[in-house]
Amino acid sequence: MQKTLEIKSVTQTHKLLGLAAPKHPLVTVIDAQAYEGQPVFKEIKVVMDMYRITLKSSNYKGYIKYGRNSYDYEEGTLIFSAPGQVMEYGSETEPEPVDAIKGWTLAFHPDLIRKHPLSKKISQYSFFNYDVTEALHLSDNERRIIEELIEKVVVEYSQNLDQHSQHLIISNIELLLDYCLRFYDRQFYTRTNFNSDIVSKFEKLLISHYQSDSLKEHGMPTVGYFGKAMNVSPHYLSDLLKKETGMTAKEQIHLFIINKAKNSLLNSAKSISEIGYELGFEYPQHFSNLFKSKTGYSPSEFRNHN
Repeated sequence: MQKTLEIKSVTQTHKLLGLAAPKHPLVTVIDAQAYEGQPVFKEIKVVMDMYRITLKSSNYKGYIKYGRNSYDYEEGTLIFSAPGQVMEYGSETEPEPVDAIKGWTLAFHPDLIRKHPLSKKISQYSFFNYDVTEALHLSDNERRIIEELIEKVVVEYSQNLDQHSQHLIISNIELLLDYCLRFYDRQFYTRTNFNSDIVSKFEKLLISHYQSDSLKEHGMPTVGYFGKAMNVSPHYLSDLLKKETGMTAKEQIHLFIINKAKNSLLNSAKSISEIGYELGFEYPQHFSNLFKSKTGYSPSEFRNHN
């Protein structure tokens, strides 16, 4: 059985890498040369109780596996992971020379932002839940912006901490995340043809789900179900569809279900319960609640008013 390494703190991370004690107990930026080639991270699963943002270059020979996919790094690539996510590291038989390795990892513990508004906002940065194959590929200018913010974080935690330090560290991290949102929007935009293929495939799978035995086998479709079928993460699928169509995956699923429900209500004598079951609802009340939340009418009211 493959060993799993649990890393609970910034201090533990530094100890594992043989680094000096961190200058701040809740946040650190580690140069890639400090951790690449470390045997502690080879052929092992790692679970960290921290948020991580990692930039790697194509000089790195190896892979990282997250979820179902392995990913080979490219120049100027950012990947994100949230606390509790499992990462699996591997390496090539011939390691790269240390002086050829480029990149860094920003790691910060949730306690850093616990009392800051960012703690409530951070769930909005859905890229922390993307698969590694959905990494952010930076232009040279974008990379400079990100690295300038990383330098500011390092400067703040490296000097004598004062009453402003915590706020400035978190503010720079938040600004970095906001820039990443912008850069992901650019990436979605520049991959229009690829995105259109994803949208088309999603729509076909949704229709097929209700025309085959999938509904009986899997019940009402979920974003996770379609993500797995399309080999993308649910959060990435939802964000991509939102950018392309104005609706998230969940919203599109609900719209499709409501339209089918309307057709059944107006063109058949089936009971509300029968229609709900046919649409994949385990309980009729769940169907009625969704229908009313989307249309303003209960199924029976809609049938009687049309």
